[in-house]
Amino acid sequence: MATPIDHPPVALTIAGSDSSAGAGLQADLKTFAAHDVYGLCAVTSVVAEIPGKVVGWKAIDPELLRQQLEVLASGFPIAAVKTGMLANPLLVDVVCDFLESHRQDCPLVVDPVMVASSGDRLLVDEAIASYRSRLLPLAALATPNLAETAVLLDREIEAVSGMDMAMAAKAFSDRYGCPVLIKGGHWQSGDEAVDLLWDGKSVHRYSAPRMIGVDTHGTGCTLSAAIAANLARGLALPLAIEKAKHYITAAIEQAHVWTGEGAIRALNHFPEALG
Repeated sequence: MATPIDHPPVALTIAGSDSSAGAGLQADLKTFAAHDVYGLCAVTSVVAEIPGKVVGWKAIDPELLRQQLEVLASGFPIAAVKTGMLANPLLVDVVCDFLESHRQDCPLVVDPVMVASSGDRLLVDEAIASYRSRLLPLAALATPNLAETAVLLDREIEAVSGMDMAMAAKAFSDRYGCPVLIKGGHWQSGDEAVDLLWDGKSVHRYSAPRMIGVDTHGTGCTLSAAIAANLARGLALPLAIEKAKHYITAAIEQAHVWTGEGAIRALNHFPEALG
């Protein structure tokens, strides 16, 4: 008689496709696999890009996104969901309709992807209202960087980056009713890259050594996917983030580098464990 298989938990990413596979749903699926989680994906858009350069992107038809989500929910026991690039308000509304109908107690991690590391916009302004009114209130966790936090709090980035991060996190959580992990690494100076969680009751600080001169393409996607994977495995939110921070640090430290003319780097989504 065959030995029963212990099936892995299932996580779903709803995100854009990155042709360089360093960010977007490709990064999410690799991250899920690295955490022994079975990954599903619903494609929201197709982006022609490499680290540091976006050539163009196109959102898919909202009905096709709805069909992807419905068929996945009909066949798999989804234990966690994360969102990435949603592009426009029609797609945000499709995702919210799906989550309100199917998600139940399944935790949702919202990575509010607005701008690529290259500086290219990946979200039309009209979609921000849908994030505010519908998507963020559904989240078990939002993972904005400081620039995204500024947009969602209607403040200038200089004001937010100069604030105490705990104050910004509490303001965000009060406004949207969800825990928030503010990622500070892109805007901070010093020897540490610090992210800060406000879970509605207390502040949790996550620090790692700052690495100078690294390519940040895909780091936000990868971190939020690692958190979702850990939640799918049943970890409590603070521990899920702690392990995800450890993972993304290793993925950056052990990044792949192709040298020569036009040298390029990519995260190592299957890093060796840190000591």
